[in-house]
Amino acid sequence: MSRRIGYFFSVVSPWSFLGNDRLLKIAARHGATVEFRPVELGPVFAETGGLPLAKRAPQRQRQRLVELQRWRLKLGLDFHIQPAHWPFNPGLVDRTVIAALLAGHPVEPLLARLFSGVWQRQENLADPAVIVALADEVGLPGAELVAAADGEAAQQAYLANRELALKSDVFGAPSYVLDGEVFWGQDRLDLLDDALTSGRPPFRA
Repeated sequence: MSRRIGYFFSVVSPWSFLGNDRLLKIAARHGATVEFRPVELGPVFAETGGLPLAKRAPQRQRQRLVELQRWRLKLGLDFHIQPAHWPFNPGLVDRTVIAALLAGHPVEPLLARLFSGVWQRQENLADPAVIVALADEVGLPGAELVAAADGEAAQQAYLANRELALKSDVFGAPSYVLDGEVFWGQDRLDLLDDALTSGRPPFRA
């Protein structure tokens, strides 16, 4: 039976971007199924004691920029630390991913293109027309998906993802949940890989 990894993320999150491709490769190597769950981070932070970036202490904000530079070098991944059009409200683009899931489309190419759009190509993913164009690029019906992103089904799924995140002890993005154990942050992907390799039971608090 395939192991299942709950993948809580947002397109606005640089850490989700940094971990996305590596997560998919780990899952493929282990024959695991990834459950894509775009999540609204603001309410998750509010419920779990986190702060939005603008409200964090200057020391934390500076260290975040340093850490992004470290990971850019370590991964050999060319991207903008402070891209144009960022930060932005990710609700529409996250729900577009949900709309694609609900319609039965493979979302891996879409998600890769959306992440690249923000962090490498500096595109404005708050603009519905941009989202439509990027979805079209990967062979999906962009206009249809963006329209569906504002529909009740996508809205309800977005809310359900948030509720499941909180129920699962998720407090930030990306978070990867395997057998109820939360692996928070792309820097814990090696630990997720280890857990899949060993087949150990989940750790509990």
